[in-house]
Amino acid sequence: MSPRAPVNEPVAGNYFVAAYPPFSAWDAAQVASLHEALQEPAPGKPLGVYVHLPFCQKKCDYCYYLSYIAQPAAVVDQYLKAVLRESAFYAEHPGVKGRPLSFAYLGGGTPSSLNSTQVRRLVDGLRQRLFWNGIEEVTFECAPRSVRREFLETLREVGVTRLSMGVQSFDDELLRLNGRVHLAEDVGRAYLLIREADFAWVNLDLMCGLLGETEAKWQASVRQVIELEPDSVTIYQTEIPHNTKLYRDLKAGDLPAAPISWEVKRARLDAGFRELERAGYTIVSAYNAVKDPRRHRFLYQDYLWRGVDMLGLGVAAFGYFGGVHAQNEITLEQYEAAVARGEVPVKRAFRLSAHDQMVREFVLQLKLGEVPLAPFRERFGADLATVFAKPLQGLAAEGWLTILPEFVRLTRPGLLRVDRLLSRFYALQFRDIRYT
Repeated sequence: MSPRAPVNEPVAGNYFVAAYPPFSAWDAAQVASLHEALQEPAPGKPLGVYVHLPFCQKKCDYCYYLSYIAQPAAVVDQYLKAVLRESAFYAEHPGVKGRPLSFAYLGGGTPSSLNSTQVRRLVDGLRQRLFWNGIEEVTFECAPRSVRREFLETLREVGVTRLSMGVQSFDDELLRLNGRVHLAEDVGRAYLLIREADFAWVNLDLMCGLLGETEAKWQASVRQVIELEPDSVTIYQTEIPHNTKLYRDLKAGDLPAAPISWEVKRARLDAGFRELERAGYTIVSAYNAVKDPRRHRFLYQDYLWRGVDMLGLGVAAFGYFGGVHAQNEITLEQYEAAVARGEVPVKRAFRLSAHDQMVREFVLQLKLGEVPLAPFRERFGADLATVFAKPLQGLAAEGWLTILPEFVRLTRPGLLRVDRLLSRFYALQFRDIRYT
């Protein structure tokens, strides 16, 4: 039986599920829960940190992350001081003090818009405040046009192990149409420098379903990324979130091309995955293909989806600690003012019950394509095949997954649309509510 595709999928809105419950369920009244969680020591439990660096040369039309365009060095320097002061607040809490970091992720924005001095100051400052020795993975995001040799040398010196570059497409027309500042030639120049710098892991991002994309253009981008032989490739399906230029143009009727349907995007993602598999890559999630799954585990994703603690540093940054979701203040002014007052600058939070934590970890791990059931029995004392019997059986009947004695495994069509399936497992009060 062929899987049954849903009809009338929304053109606009968030598609990618990053958290459960949805962000709109978090509120200021629960911020105290984070402070309580920070008082509880957690020896032996992995800890990570995400640092948001919200500075860009230009905001892409599809981007919904908080960013500030073309800021002077003084603004960036002041922000980095605030981030380091925030990290010092956390370092003194019993739940953080003395715990070694397992991973760090520096994202944006465009982190590579910083200069070498700023990167050294940031990482050295984090090392002084948090237990950085022995860290397993340090990811740094970069954009093609801002890659330069001396900057890459700095990243190597400060311990970056995983460099991720946003390529999105190798077609100049598509790049221009979707508001990217780089062109294909910038990718080639940057990638050559990155390989000369000899990072342990280089990831390249692509986006399928960009405005104006054709089947031929998509196939060409997949072929070109394979020719570069990165250690991993991440492919995202293009969304039109409400807080983007793409959405504003859609509502105004000003899009230069019609949005591509979800079924076409999924077909192209599937074709891209198959080409990567033929080239020797392994598909390890709904978004990621890696050359060597044993070497390239992506701890940031793997740990976070399994309930590990992560501090979120910087304006609008998200964290998860002791079963509590938290998001920082969402403007530079509010964030820096809170830090200057000596406060942990959290705007909203949500304490998850044991059941919520189980749902969160299951739906996020389902994005890996296969979820073993034994760890949930051990951690939560629950048989997921019983707890989620109705949605699992429904999705199995529709052809999106199979239920095995010790695993739940998505079919390939299910993996391609997993973010649309996850709400079947949500508690009733969190279904059909605004995502953000």
